[in-house]
Amino acid sequence: MSTASCRTSRVRAALCAFLLLFGGASAASAAGDLLVAPTRIVLDGPRGTEVILNNIGAEPATYRISLELRRMKPDGSLEDIAPEGANPVETAALEMISYAPRRITLPPNQPQAIRIGVRAPEGLPDGEYRAHMLFRAIPDATPATEQSATSGSLSIAITPIYGVTIPIIVRRGALSATAAISDVRLTATEGGAALAFTLARTGTRSVYGEVRVLKPGVDKPIIAARGIAVYPELAQRTVTLPLPQGAELRGPATIQYFEDAESGGRLITEARVELR
Repeated sequence: MSTASCRTSRVRAALCAFLLLFGGASAASAAGDLLVAPTRIVLDGPRGTEVILNNIGAEPATYRISLELRRMKPDGSLEDIAPEGANPVETAALEMISYAPRRITLPPNQPQAIRIGVRAPEGLPDGEYRAHMLFRAIPDATPATEQSATSGSLSIAITPIYGVTIPIIVRRGALSATAAISDVRLTATEGGAALAFTLARTGTRSVYGEVRVLKPGVDKPIIAARGIAVYPELAQRTVTLPLPQGAELRGPATIQYFEDAESGGRLITEARVELR
């Protein structure tokens, strides 16, 4: 088998493994017709990795790949940071992460790998460095709509531009972190009732994992939420989780925070509370 054929088989195998692990297309449905796997990358050595893209639409699509800077806010959302507003840690992340290609056109159901590498400069301090890789769809060029000679009006067509972002995290040195849950409460949001709490982080790196909310006598978690992180720029953040319709959380409950499965799935912290 040729080298190209081996590489194509490896890309397809990686994509299939991702779909089986995360339950199919829903894991990247926010990106329109684009699937991205994995949705988070951690590099703790000089060896690089790959991100697999797949166009699940019916037509070829073109995507532009770029690196962005984003900081976590106290509510857990991410705000864009312009390069001129970057701090030294953020600037170092942009400079050490390389990737190719930077623009691709994907036929339907033809996965392609984006190669990611890291080259840390001499003397870079130990720590966690992060940038966010943005995959943005480039819409096809469409002819301008002619102005009506009788009405004098101009018709404007708005084309949505889809994109998905994943964090690229580079770790150097023997880093560690712990977490703690506090101030657990029931609250109201625009979408309905929710459970909110403070998730604090201490240490030299981010924490990331799954929150599970348990009730005595109930086998399955009342709430299970993946992808809950606290990045190093914050000591703590607020986590707000909508309650499933019909769920009752008043009374005793346990909130657990687990590492993601790829990191071992260990219990990071838990809190036993009485909700009122």
